[in-house]
Amino acid sequence: MQDRPRRLRRTPALRALTREVRLHPEQFIHPIFVHEQEGETPIATMPGVSRHSIAGAVQQARTALALGIPSVILFGIPDHKDALGTQAYADDGIIQRATRAIKAEVPGVTVITDTCLCEYTDHGHCGPLCEIPHVQGPDAWTVDNDPTLDLLARTAVSQARAGADVVAPSTMMDGMVGAIRAALDEAGFTHTPIMSYAVKYASAYYGPFRDAAGSTPSVGNRATYQMDPAGGHREALREARLDVQQGADTLMVKPALAYLDVLKVLRDEFDLPVIAYNVSGEYSLIKAAAQLGFMDERRTVLETLTSIRRAGADAIITYHALDAARWLREDHA
Repeated sequence: MQDRPRRLRRTPALRALTREVRLHPEQFIHPIFVHEQEGETPIATMPGVSRHSIAGAVQQARTALALGIPSVILFGIPDHKDALGTQAYADDGIIQRATRAIKAEVPGVTVITDTCLCEYTDHGHCGPLCEIPHVQGPDAWTVDNDPTLDLLARTAVSQARAGADVVAPSTMMDGMVGAIRAALDEAGFTHTPIMSYAVKYASAYYGPFRDAAGSTPSVGNRATYQMDPAGGHREALREARLDVQQGADTLMVKPALAYLDVLKVLRDEFDLPVIAYNVSGEYSLIKAAAQLGFMDERRTVLETLTSIRRAGADAIITYHALDAARWLREDHA
């Protein structure tokens, strides 16, 4: 036989020489949950992940940077929640204070702020609610789109004012990127990029995050504004295209693993950086299987992250970031 692909798999050096996909800590974004309490609170449904105080969030950012991870994304859990999510856009809100602290003490870290209201509303939805006439059941309540745009714009400006390097709107409101871009520009933050959660599905994989952030909806569901998992590629392209037209600087697909096909379609269609969110449920599945001895955690995590990169992600938001960075460092020591 002339054609023997196994020749190039014979040794670790040959396999490394011929790899198409590289995994590096610089491609990771480390998520940090920040609450207003002292110390940290472990999240039962996400083994190894905790809610952190502001001081703890600073230490998390410092650890990430030391491991070669240049970016973190912040999620806030305020003590006070209300129907309008006012703590999301308060100048002294938990994310604003955490951003200032991290930028002051770990200036080399890129701080991305989740620009949403679900962690701040007492009903768990991503904006003020309204009732849809003549609709019964859980879909009768939804987020009132246009009033939410103003609140998102105010949130983004307050986050940028606090020092956020990137704002990341995740509500799936129609027109959110355009409203945020206009508000940032008017406030003088023309240099602040928007990382749009452009293609975000109404997914069962968010369960542990909602436990962590206290954002489980108390009424209705998110299917009226997040995307249908069976919506297909056309809907994903439409959503992404609208965000590009409105000024998005990067696009995101969320979740990652169940939507690798969608990630590949966006990578092929657009020339913007594409981010994948390896979400809480995907993380917890591996952690639970590893704790039960069903799978090798290290190998499974690195293989999973490699698959996301292979599908086209330029960067990955992942709760595995710190562990994966340590393992990659050991592999290249």
